Amino acid sequence: MAVAALLGGCSGGDGGEAPKEPEGLAAAEVCGGFAKEAPAAAALKAVLGSERFEDDLSKPDKALSRLRDAAAAPWADSYRPQAVRYCGLRPAEGGQKDLRIEVGAVGKGPYLGPQLAKSVTSYVSGLEAFTSSGLGHVYFSCRLKEPAHTIVVETTIWGPAGIPDTDLEQRTRLITLANAAARQVSGELGCEDDGLAAGVPSPTAHPTS
Repeated sequence: MAVAALLGGCSGGDGGEAPKEPEGLAAAEVCGGFAKEAPAAAALKAVLGSERFEDDLSKPDKALSRLRDAAAAPWADSYRPQAVRYCGLRPAEGGQKDLRIEVGAVGKGPYLGPQLAKSVTSYVSGLEAFTSSGLGHVYFSCRLKEPAHTIVVETTIWGPAGIPDTDLEQRTRLITLANAAARQVSGELGCEDDGLAAGVPSPTAHPTS
């Protein structure tokens, strides 16, 4: 009986199971940590409505490799490097919401035409930055060391569908995430003088219609 009591005392007391590890990734862990800073982490949680996330076909290494190739390649009117999904995310608990960020090299701007300008909010970051409540863009110049040449990088973000166009807070969240991803890409490439804002970019113009 003494042996039985001793074994019982070593079995974990109340026999409860160990705490279950949370599923998915924290904001600081997704896509190389682009959302580790507080503004981006808060924006990501608000956009996807979750504290934990599941990767959805992210290819950051391929995206960076494609940009390096673009910086080394001779550009011509017919040269259009294909953008690559830098980060794709879904809530760890499932659901219909998703987020996608792509990066790619593009030609010279301007990128925001007068018609589109009426329906988006512009922000101070890089060369140009603007977004609606579902789609945003950040453009920045990446000056690399020779023999590579300067390229313009487009960071495009698609947020969850069904968000009203009048939701200006969602626009700020999307541009914050796109800008955070752009800053990480710039750092990985070693870009100089990218002009990207820190934290939350400041709006410069709201839609007039």
